Amino acid sequence: MTPPLHVLNGDQLAHQLQGASYFQKLLVFREALIVGPVKSTSLDAFWKIRTEFIAASYGATAEEYAQKTISEIERLHALPEDTEICLWFEDDLFCQVNLWFMLSVIADKPKLKLFRVFPPISTTEDRWAGFGQADLGSLEDCYEARVPLTNSDVALGKALWQAYSSQDWDVFKSLSIQSSPCFQFLEEACQAQLDRLPGSDGLGKPERILHGILSTGKTDFPQLFQEFNRQAGIYGFGDLQVKGMYDRIKSKS
Repeated sequence: MTPPLHVLNGDQLAHQLQGASYFQKLLVFREALIVGPVKSTSLDAFWKIRTEFIAASYGATAEEYAQKTISEIERLHALPEDTEICLWFEDDLFCQVNLWFMLSVIADKPKLKLFRVFPPISTTEDRWAGFGQADLGSLEDCYEARVPLTNSDVALGKALWQAYSSQDWDVFKSLSIQSSPCFQFLEEACQAQLDRLPGSDGLGKPERILHGILSTGKTDFPQLFQEFNRQAGIYGFGDLQVKGMYDRIKSKS
């Protein structure tokens, strides 16, 4: 029997899953589609604009991006039709955007057996914490509780990606209220994206939150980052995304 392919939201999760009996094949999604240009007319054009953005923003070479990101995703095109794929993505906006993209890539392979693996949630307060602090036993429980994606679920993910990437926010909002056991907190995550759009002050909600933290006198970036995640965990921003906002705010002050 062919072992399932585990599509992970980062390298850290791969380390956490070492030793699990079911964990033999993996694909790591190394992107942050919540930032930078994503609108394109084809997958080839998409990779081109992302390569240029990553090189300009983070200093990675085209070769590095191709090896670490593009080549991983291209493996999906060579999978046997009946492959089981487990999608380990969290519920915050960062992970949801990446998940929508992944579903758009595999939407034309209806015979794949797709499952969503949810992070452990014990309280309402930790619903954005993700897999980060989970031990192997907890991750095995997550795997056992995986939820199958229907063709309708895949279509919803693809439609969300198309609306997000084309910035069709009316369609995006209408999709956000669709109910699916494979998309927990979907309406909240989508609203978080809509709240990123600049208001009359030229800022989105994440920038306003960061402004508020800065106004308290905090200047140490690790402390700023920790407080931002406490207040705005729904975004799932990593330190690079928050540092980018921080630098832009400081450059205008």
